[in-house]
Amino acid sequence: MWERLLQWDRNAFIYLNSLGIEEYDWFWSLVTQTTTWIPLILLFFILFLRHFKGKDALAMILMTVLLFGFVMALMYLTKEYVGRLRPNNTAELSGLVRILFRPEDYSFFSGHAANSFAIATLVVLFLRSKLSWVWVFYLWPLLFSLSRIYVGVHYPLDLIAGALVGLLMAFIFYRVFTKILVPYLGLSHP
Repeated sequence: MWERLLQWDRNAFIYLNSLGIEEYDWFWSLVTQTTTWIPLILLFFILFLRHFKGKDALAMILMTVLLFGFVMALMYLTKEYVGRLRPNNTAELSGLVRILFRPEDYSFFSGHAANSFAIATLVVLFLRSKLSWVWVFYLWPLLFSLSRIYVGVHYPLDLIAGALVGLLMAFIFYRVFTKILVPYLGLSHP
């Protein structure tokens, strides 16, 4: 069964990657860059500061930064433990897929997917009672994750696992925030 799942993952990657169109390479190359999304992260922090008291907003910003650091550490440990080669480093895929980037580290699980889903989820949980449209922020992790297949550096299962890890970690961090930090620090419940 495991081999069948990996075969599906490989075939799905080849199919999805082959849908790429050269005229859009610039767009997906821009979307996949972490620095492209810095203004969005700053917007999240501005929204915290605008909709919550200073101490509450700063605690939310700190929690978001801690979540990012925790997910990064977990991702690096998992990548080293699993040791799955990225598609761009797999000889059997050479010539079958379009490769726009060539990172050398391992593939499983996607840090882009994990961190973007984690941060977006935590932001949604913090701001959902203040902004009815906050769910639109999920467009970011969806685009960010899909770009990783387009540029040839992640399999679909890398992204699915990363998204699930990000969602789980966001819910855990939110729970810690509401059940421990809010009462301990005298914060307002988001």
